[in-house]
Amino acid sequence: MPGIRETRRLPYSCEQMFDLVADVGSYPKFLPWVVATRIRSDSATVMEADMLVGFKAIREKFTSRVVKSRPERLEVSYVDGPLRDLDNKWNFVCLPDGGCEVDFCVDFTFRNAVFEALAGQYFDRAFRKMVEAFEKRADELYGRENAAANL
Repeated sequence: MPGIRETRRLPYSCEQMFDLVADVGSYPKFLPWVVATRIRSDSATVMEADMLVGFKAIREKFTSRVVKSRPERLEVSYVDGPLRDLDNKWNFVCLPDGGCEVDFCVDFTFRNAVFEALAGQYFDRAFRKMVEAFEKRADELYGRENAAANL
């Protein structure tokens, strides 16, 4: 299963980053290619959500289950959609300076091996763009200048 991982140190608290990532309903506002989301169920520990992603004329719906361990971890497992498998994990580690380290990894398997080989060529760029979108959203919501001043 192809996968990718990214670790970033950010000036925001674990709680802030957890809340941002757990707010699946807001993804269409800032994540590239996310057209719409629908929360099927949500509690303090588990969420099930649909996500419609699109690029040009292509649209695909994914259903995922999110297990929430506030504020340390979010584990997303694939329920249904066009892939064979898609899992991602977000880990948030509080730093002594008040910021946090965000560790994000995603693993995926397409149903079609040829499509997996083709998409895999672009996945790294798409993944990095998504990580940047989350970081930019944190800056917009929490203000990098204010957070940096508090460090």
